[in-house]
Amino acid sequence: MKRPTTIDGGFPARGEAARDRDAARIGRRQFLKRAAQAGALLMAPQVVRGAVVGRDGGVPPSEQILLGAIGIGNRGAYVLSCFLHEPDLRFVAICDVKAVRRQAVKKMADTRYGNSDCATYRDLHDLLARSDIDAVLIATGPNWHATASILAAQAGKDVYCEKPCTKNIAQSVALAEAFRRTGRVFQAGTQRRSLPNFAFAIDLARRGRLGRLQTMHAHPGGLKPGTSGWAPAEAEPSREEVDWDMYLGPAAWRPYNRRWLDGFNFEKGGGMVGGGCLEWGSHCVDLCQWANDADDTAPVEYEPKGDQLHARYANGVRLIMRNDGWLPLGSCPVRFEGDREWVETADNGDIMASSPALLTGKGAKISGYPADFHVRDFLDCVKSRGQPRANADVACQSHIACHAANIALFLGRKLYFDPRKNEFVGDAEANRLRSEALREPWRI
Repeated sequence: MKRPTTIDGGFPARGEAARDRDAARIGRRQFLKRAAQAGALLMAPQVVRGAVVGRDGGVPPSEQILLGAIGIGNRGAYVLSCFLHEPDLRFVAICDVKAVRRQAVKKMADTRYGNSDCATYRDLHDLLARSDIDAVLIATGPNWHATASILAAQAGKDVYCEKPCTKNIAQSVALAEAFRRTGRVFQAGTQRRSLPNFAFAIDLARRGRLGRLQTMHAHPGGLKPGTSGWAPAEAEPSREEVDWDMYLGPAAWRPYNRRWLDGFNFEKGGGMVGGGCLEWGSHCVDLCQWANDADDTAPVEYEPKGDQLHARYANGVRLIMRNDGWLPLGSCPVRFEGDREWVETADNGDIMASSPALLTGKGAKISGYPADFHVRDFLDCVKSRGQPRANADVACQSHIACHAANIALFLGRKLYFDPRKNEFVGDAEANRLRSEALREPWRI
């Protein structure tokens, strides 16, 4: 018997009316069948990976902070590693003027996540234009810190910026104003604000356990600021390999020389290589500001005295910046002296005091100035929209104190400063050093 011919769908080839009736009947049956299957699917238990809903240590995508980074060298790579350990953080993009660094950081991120998703950029504007990025880590050379931070705030990004965050007093004021105006979160990389030994010593000073606070001592890391100058010109690499113009950014132009590409030692504070009081000062002076409840102000007097810099606050508390004479407690030491007791601590995590009773309850020792606690404080504030420990206003004032000290050192004389106006009293030469011109086309 001959097999009937068929059309699409397997219907026997019959008359037009029969085909229409069969198609309609099959269509209704298929619809009812599929509706029943869909209902069963909706009623059945749904299996969702625990990581998606936050179980098993996973964080749902809606709760993750997307991070980009600008300028990642040795220090930046360490801080980025602290970010990568956080479960609610996703690192998605790197911008660097050096191709070798872009690729190294991309490899670091892609290895961490098991994919190849990390995007690379040479121009920070391209990274900041991404609407999906919530926050950026800025670890360029100090010539870029303030300008990049302000550009990021204007682009709607929260910012974690390595220190020193500014090069002069004017930049410090502009940074604080930018983050107040935009409502973005800023954390200076002065991570000792988040370490327990420093916090414990500062708490003794603030709660009056030392008596009336009289003198604070800070290690500046250097008290001989000098101009950055030029290195001998070398053959400039291709722009893709090293974008020298972008590397200089707002800093004064100079011929290419690979020694500047370290970044960390490039133009700290008003064109100064060593940065004078900015080296450790942006850490140690910052801690003294906190101990004196002076996060909203700066010292009113600055005077070079031999190999030290002496400053005084309006409340009479003295600040001495010195390199020598410290107890063997490691780098970045601070000391607080009241009219009854004293306390000193530094990076090895130990605390020494005039009386053992002062150290009761000091907690476990943590040494090596890790950034993990500081990074966590920043991420928590990105979510809560609160103020981090080293926010833009705090960083503004501690940096102003360092810049003013640098100017006194550079001029070699005693200066009087008005923290309300952010200017020196009766000294035009010192006031001219509060700012510097930025190279075209950069503005803040």
